[in-house]
Amino acid sequence: MVAEAMEIKLSFPADWPPLSVIAAAKIAGLPITTDSSLPSASPPTFLFSNGLKLKGTNVLLHYIGSITSTPHLYGQDAYESSQIVEWLEYAPVFASGAEFEKGCKYADEYLLRRTFLVGHRLSIADIAIWSSLAGTGKRWDSLRKSKKYQNLTRWFNSILMEYGAVLNEVMTAFHGEKGSGKLIAIKAKEKEQKGLDLHSKIVDGDVNGKGKVGSRPTSEVELPEAEFGKVRLRFAPEPSGYLHIGHSKAALLNQYFAQRYQGQVIIRFDDTNPEKESSEFVTNLLKDIETLGIKYEKVTYTSDYFPRLMEMAEKLILEGKAYVDDTPREQMQKERMDGIESRCRNNSPQENMKLWKEMIAGSERGVMCCVRGKLDMQDPNKSLRDPVYYRCNPKHHHKVGSTYKVYPTYDFACPFVDAIEGITHALRSSEYHDRNAQYYRIQEDMGLRRVHIYEFSRLNMVYTLLSKRKLLWFVQHKQVEGWDDPRFPTVQGIVRRGLQIEALIQFILEQGASKNLNLMEWDKLWTINKKIIDPVCPRHTAVLEERRVLLTLVDGPDVPFVRIIPRHKKYERAGEKATTFTKRIWIDHADAQSISVDEEITLMDWGNAVVKEIRRDEDKNVTDLVGVLHLEGSVKTTKLKLTWLPELCELVTLSLVEFDYLITKKKVCAASNHNVLCSYTYSTSTLLVKIRNIIHAGCRC
Repeated sequence: MVAEAMEIKLSFPADWPPLSVIAAAKIAGLPITTDSSLPSASPPTFLFSNGLKLKGTNVLLHYIGSITSTPHLYGQDAYESSQIVEWLEYAPVFASGAEFEKGCKYADEYLLRRTFLVGHRLSIADIAIWSSLAGTGKRWDSLRKSKKYQNLTRWFNSILMEYGAVLNEVMTAFHGEKGSGKLIAIKAKEKEQKGLDLHSKIVDGDVNGKGKVGSRPTSEVELPEAEFGKVRLRFAPEPSGYLHIGHSKAALLNQYFAQRYQGQVIIRFDDTNPEKESSEFVTNLLKDIETLGIKYEKVTYTSDYFPRLMEMAEKLILEGKAYVDDTPREQMQKERMDGIESRCRNNSPQENMKLWKEMIAGSERGVMCCVRGKLDMQDPNKSLRDPVYYRCNPKHHHKVGSTYKVYPTYDFACPFVDAIEGITHALRSSEYHDRNAQYYRIQEDMGLRRVHIYEFSRLNMVYTLLSKRKLLWFVQHKQVEGWDDPRFPTVQGIVRRGLQIEALIQFILEQGASKNLNLMEWDKLWTINKKIIDPVCPRHTAVLEERRVLLTLVDGPDVPFVRIIPRHKKYERAGEKATTFTKRIWIDHADAQSISVDEEITLMDWGNAVVKEIRRDEDKNVTDLVGVLHLEGSVKTTKLKLTWLPELCELVTLSLVEFDYLITKKKVCAASNHNVLCSYTYSTSTLLVKIRNIIHAGCRC
């Protein structure tokens, strides 16, 4: 293998630059120089400084993929690598005039349920196909503007959004035009029709960082003192519950800034409280992070640093910057509120170290103590009034077992581990604002590098609790099926309810990194979701079984006949369905109640009819209707457009489940605690689901 540090020159004909090779090298961070002096029709060539050569586009892409340190660029296993090879061999189809649309159709169908061509991350295959499409210039641009190939357009735009700076640079420098390096601007109505994914909503305009996240230009949202290629962020959930929609905002903003500054994100489990944490939560948090598509460098645990954290605690004790306090908790809290110094504050380092050893041993004396930082008991910011650094806890830890009897608090561990792991910017929700001064003071006392804090607003949803402690109450008291209950705001819950992850990502990123607190409506999220699934979701006709009404069409077909019609009137790709037309059809009772005698109505997918007779029972409920077809009538003139089902024995009976909110109070007081959770207004009708029986045509699943 050629050494990575070796100088590489890429030579190619001026009239046929290998866009995929150049883009892949830039994304992989492989430094190359270019030379466009080769004769026409010559294959692109890598010339190494030791005289070795490699020729051919696919060969060069193979080489880049095999030596890059970028995760999964060449697949995470042999199977994915083989898939990448298949796509590289298929890429020339997009350069062929006759085969171009055939290739687009194939890729579009393939991407129907996929985000990337291979696996769950960007690979050489994506770069090769993207470059082939972009290289066709206006031909591909015109297709993107049309209603064709929605999945392929979604995929193309998502890659452009994430890697736009690199791809736009390559297109401008080597293709001589910038046209395919732009997200196509589409009117709102057309966006809804096309069902474009989140990226066409998030970014409009060029890809040089001047797009918009929500209503605020991303160019205005800057990390302080951020350097391209050097930004390092962390998403640090506590493994005390499943990932919920609030955590999603933090995770996705970390990824957004890492991609924008070409930096890195690590996942760190803040496992400092063994009483609440478990391996089950760790496993499911990783599963949810994978569901969100978060690309991280590695996974770490605060518990990995327990020995060094204990050493730091001892160092601060010996330096007089921390002390051991055995004041009862309630008294300590009152003294902090009143700015009263603890009687233990001026104990000698030797006495503090003696009590520290008792804490480490978990002795009867030790469990009565905690370690506190000696900051400033008179500071107006109460978080600086000698916060607790360490406390005793004899519980079994999910990762380190019973090795320790003392555990650091989040306030002590976070600034230490952030600095040790090389984090440049710590993203925290604005609810921690008053503790930022504490964070910086602790790092200063530890003698560590200062980490920049960047604040964003906490996500709040109507009728929703986003406290894992309070969500746990519902799980423990059997008010829900589990953490993945469809009424829960967890990622697993809302995905189980039918949310597409692209909708969640769009919903979160549209809010941007704003610091303004907002109470968000669930309706907005489900509206986004509908636009995403609308183009690909087949339509089935259903009628409520309860009190359904039979409409007899006097001049209807004596012999039923079948007609093949589209499942979706706007999107051909949704497929077709077989509809049976009969003399007697079922309609909903509510629809029947709204019809008047001699009124002309429209029967969907059939035509107009005039109702001549309405029969009712003694309670004035409609029981039967009689009418005649008027197929030449105009749909535009009718008030009622009704769905219907033929009277057949083949109809399928199923249940329609509607989920309600767990909580009926729109805004829940944040001060409410675990013990008064039952005071929230909720009822049996909201905790249960509403189930209605319906008859359904054509669905055998």
